[in-house]
Amino acid sequence: MRLGKEGGAAKRLGRVYIATGLLRALVFFVAIAAVYTITTTQAQAQSYRFDSVVIEGNARIGQSAILSQAGIGRGQTLTAGQLNDAYQRLLSSGLFESVEISPQGNTLRITVVELPTINRISFEGNRRIKNDALITLINSSERRVFNPSLAEKDAAAIAEAYSNDGRLAARVTPRVIKRRDNRVDLVFEIFEGDVVEIERLSFVGNRVFSDRRLRRVLDTKQAGLFRALIKADTFVADRIEFDKQMLRDFYFSRGYVDFRINSVNAELTNERDGYFLVFNVQEGQQFKFGEVTTVSEMPGVDADEYQAVTKIRPGVIYSPSLVEQEISRMEALAIRNSVDFMRVEPRITRNDRDLTLDIEFVISRGPRVFVERIDIEGNTTTLDRVLRRQFPVAEGDPFNPREIRESAERIRALDFFESAEVNARQGSGPDQVIVDVDVVEKPTGSLSFGGTFSSTGGFGLAVSFVERNFVGRGQELTLNFTTAEESESYGLIFVEPALLGRDLTFGLQLQYGTTESEYSDYDTQEIIFQPSLGFPVSENGRLQVRYTAEAIDVQARTAALVGLVIADDLSVGRQFRSSVGYTYTYDTRRSGLNPNAGVLLQFGQDFAGLGGDSEFIRTTAKIVGQKRILNDEVTLTATLEGGALSWLGGNNRAVDRFILGPSIMRGFEPGGIGPRESDGTFDNALGGNLYLTARFEAQFPLGLPEEYGIRGAVFYDVGNLWDLSDVNGVAGNPNVVGADGSFRHVVGLSILWDTPVGPLRFNFTDAIKKETFDREQSFDLTLSTSF
Repeated sequence: MRLGKEGGAAKRLGRVYIATGLLRALVFFVAIAAVYTITTTQAQAQSYRFDSVVIEGNARIGQSAILSQAGIGRGQTLTAGQLNDAYQRLLSSGLFESVEISPQGNTLRITVVELPTINRISFEGNRRIKNDALITLINSSERRVFNPSLAEKDAAAIAEAYSNDGRLAARVTPRVIKRRDNRVDLVFEIFEGDVVEIERLSFVGNRVFSDRRLRRVLDTKQAGLFRALIKADTFVADRIEFDKQMLRDFYFSRGYVDFRINSVNAELTNERDGYFLVFNVQEGQQFKFGEVTTVSEMPGVDADEYQAVTKIRPGVIYSPSLVEQEISRMEALAIRNSVDFMRVEPRITRNDRDLTLDIEFVISRGPRVFVERIDIEGNTTTLDRVLRRQFPVAEGDPFNPREIRESAERIRALDFFESAEVNARQGSGPDQVIVDVDVVEKPTGSLSFGGTFSSTGGFGLAVSFVERNFVGRGQELTLNFTTAEESESYGLIFVEPALLGRDLTFGLQLQYGTTESEYSDYDTQEIIFQPSLGFPVSENGRLQVRYTAEAIDVQARTAALVGLVIADDLSVGRQFRSSVGYTYTYDTRRSGLNPNAGVLLQFGQDFAGLGGDSEFIRTTAKIVGQKRILNDEVTLTATLEGGALSWLGGNNRAVDRFILGPSIMRGFEPGGIGPRESDGTFDNALGGNLYLTARFEAQFPLGLPEEYGIRGAVFYDVGNLWDLSDVNGVAGNPNVVGADGSFRHVVGLSILWDTPVGPLRFNFTDAIKKETFDREQSFDLTLSTSF
């Protein structure tokens, strides 16, 4: 019992000792914290007052500038923290390599080591990108302070430029060469590396359209035969997103509304010199338009009136662009009817059983929002009015989001800018909108040298200067010079696309040319002056009216023998023609209801007799139908073309009549068919007052790799050129043949090759029906390119 009491006392005594120890420890830590707090407070409260500031080490930067950068003034009281802030400001200014601030009694000593200035910037190892292009990528510049971090950023920018050019292995290292007077030469050492190309571009999941067809949709291309001249076959990651959008647009425009891209995989080859690029897609089913109706929820607006302007009919393949066109037609009708703030919303009902989409256009009143102003920035060369005329609205007009989107597309279509962004934001009030237009200019002028070749005209040289945005007014100016073995011409073309700020195109053409005729024994000299006006007359129709003044001189070739008809032409000498004319064009190849089919219709007439030496009416017409079949693999084209010349007075010469060349009738030389005057010593094409041709062609793949750019075509041409009415020297002339005409028939095979230096076309023809006096041409090669 006693032992138990002693044990309890011992335990109590132990607890007392522990409590005492804890109390002593607590007192110790409190004392330490108090001392630290007092010391810190004293340090923070420590202040300095300097009567003088001594700056050392500065040679280029003045003392006042250093003091201003540091934020220190003589006689100013500073804490230690403020001195540290001054040190940080000087060091982060980018002017000094090192900074030291030391208080010495009443004197503050600032010692700096200045960064050197850049004496010269050079690039070494670059062959693919020239110095002039590289210098625009960097921010470092000569006679400025050298900043190591900025030089590293410049090196990264150069490497990125090479990466965008397909050279992912490019390395750029900035080097510094010290010179006297604290100057350095900045050298960017560039290792360009090899181009990483798209070795194989393929698709997974596509059943309707082949890989070959889908590759033509993308901006990225598979490495081709002339890969050294093609940059689109290099791998650029940023281009993939653009390709994905183009692929979606392609499928959506063909009714595949469920199309989606599951993934895009880019895998390096084992040699790390190329990529395998695979698009994993899901096509879905093709949908067509079902019932198309219009309802009105807006008082005073008759739905039937707006339904009448719709052109979509059930059974047409669904396309979002067609829906947008219908909305545009309805909104245009609303403007004509003075109906403001009308909105058209398409409501789509999906019918999976018959794979159709019913479209209900709902007309309602939109919010009363107005365009407060249109702000344009970035156009250093292009005038504001060139951009403003792309907007159908002006300040104070009702705001329509769809019109703003379409205006943005028109601005990009000008091709004057590297980038063009159009956004709307709230203005000074909830009912006001400000449209911001931000553009980045790009060069719009080009000087091109080209070459042409044909088996009849031989080799030729073409030099052309084109400025698409002349003095920033959106006008186009073209100066050209072409020469071949037997012809030469000089020309000037000026186009004002928006005369008086309207959709009215003014054109002016001046042309001078000389020709050694391939089909007759005479030479010609021609001067043309032709102003014109063009304007839309319907959604797909456009009309051009023109005046033409021509001076044409026919000259005998030295020691050439000619017949009676050509002799009469030569006796006339130079003649002047004055005519007015028009051409109506209707084209649905881009904006029609079917993206795989379209029609081009052209009809024109020229009336000569407003002064001059000739009176005639020349009529020409052409209709072209085009359709893609077999999932866009085969393109069918049918062309019907004809012309008629009604002579009213003056001399009807060969240079005034129609002469058919290979572009109108293949299988024959220029002037190879039609009436002729020949007796064995001379053979001259006389042309004709009437002609009619029909051309049918089918283009198709040959099964070769798409990257070769080679396709095939078969064609059948039939045509006739005839009639020599009102031509002197024809009546009773036994040497004139073919005046009554006959239809010639030609079949042929073509090889079309899209090369980096231009499109080549090889035509192999056989005239299965012809006249004995025709000049047949069984092979024709044409090349047109610029470089």
